Amino acid sequence: MSSEAEQRSLVAHLPGKNGLCNGCRAWLTPYPCWQVDWATSRQARSMTAALLGGRA
Repeated sequence: MSSEAEQRSLVAHLPGKNGLCNGCRAWLTPYPCWQVDWATSRQARSMTAALLGGRA
């Protein structure tokens, strides 16, 4: 259902022990970062479309 780019983003941008995104640690970005927000919203959109019989 989800694309390879979405999967790569979710794997690279995991939460750190300090509450920051491990993928964005150079910028001290709190988790979830915008990449995680993008990937999860794409996945949700794709699942909703599949449930309703359409395509995202």
